[in-house]
Amino acid sequence: MARLRFVLSFLFLFILQAIYVATDSESFIGVNYGQVADNLPPPSATARLLQTTAIEKVRLYGADPAIIKALANTGIGIVIGAANGDIPALAGDPNFAKNWINTNVLPFYPASNIILVTVGNEVMTSTDRNLMTQLLPAMQNLQNALNAASLGGKIKVSTVHSMAVLKRSEPPSSGSFDPGLADLLKGLLGFNNATGSPFAINPYPYFAYRSDPRPETLAFCLFQNNPGRFDPGTKIKYANMFDAQVDGVRTALNWMGFKDVEIVVAETGWPYKGDENEVGPSMENARAYNGNLIAHLRSMAGTPLMPGKPIDTYLFALYDEDLKPGPSSERAFGLFRPDLTMTYDVGLSKTSQISGVCQ
Repeated sequence: MARLRFVLSFLFLFILQAIYVATDSESFIGVNYGQVADNLPPPSATARLLQTTAIEKVRLYGADPAIIKALANTGIGIVIGAANGDIPALAGDPNFAKNWINTNVLPFYPASNIILVTVGNEVMTSTDRNLMTQLLPAMQNLQNALNAASLGGKIKVSTVHSMAVLKRSEPPSSGSFDPGLADLLKGLLGFNNATGSPFAINPYPYFAYRSDPRPETLAFCLFQNNPGRFDPGTKIKYANMFDAQVDGVRTALNWMGFKDVEIVVAETGWPYKGDENEVGPSMENARAYNGNLIAHLRSMAGTPLMPGKPIDTYLFALYDEDLKPGPSSERAFGLFRPDLTMTYDVGLSKTSQISGVCQ
């Protein structure tokens, strides 16, 4: 009888742990919900779909009220965005920023779990110097508007950067920002540091592979078996490109004096098809990258410079965006089809999670 009680107690603890893992440990997995398309399902259907997955955060590029409202009472964290075109008005007029918050946040929060407002997308590499200098004042005015609404400690404000803000990222120990952006970045990072908001970056091993299409580079990018890459500065051997890129950003932040600013991966993904002249897109590669990335995040290993903690990562993307210009790969990042079926399985379904693929 004592043995039976022991076994039952063990099983009970195991079940509790499994419930904890299923409900709490996936909060680092997010997805980008782009809308440059004419065939997307209704927001209500998307909200139901997301609730069947391990995805707990959604990043919007705007502030579509229908989507924000559809995600109400789901518990899903929502990132909303102010467009690049709104930055001059946000920077120059505190009332515009107040009205932006009154329109896009207050009618929905807290039922809709808005956690972050991103101001612009990849502004610092846009070559528009006026826009670049207006970015920080725009962020400050939105922060002030949130503070005035007593939401300053609950909803953060930041912006999203491309990897091009770095002058160097390889090896990771040499990570450094573009000197031409240093003064502006110091201001933005000072804001991140003071408000506790994240430094959001868009690392894409896919693009790294396109510029270096050797067989070992593909395996390195896809989290598959490979010789690894040795960083002589830290004596660390990196097993995958994602960790190397993120640690390059970490090094750059540390050298700038912002060791406490958290990194968030705002976008990363791999296209499942492309044009004949494109290197890298395939269903097999996309499934390997996204599936192995998810498994890597779930392992809680973190990166060599940030061990033991997964980086909040937003996969690109929830759906294909069929109206996007450019090569066909730009329209082939979707994890789900418009009919809500999976494009390929990477273990996101709550009923059929997998630990990893294509090792």
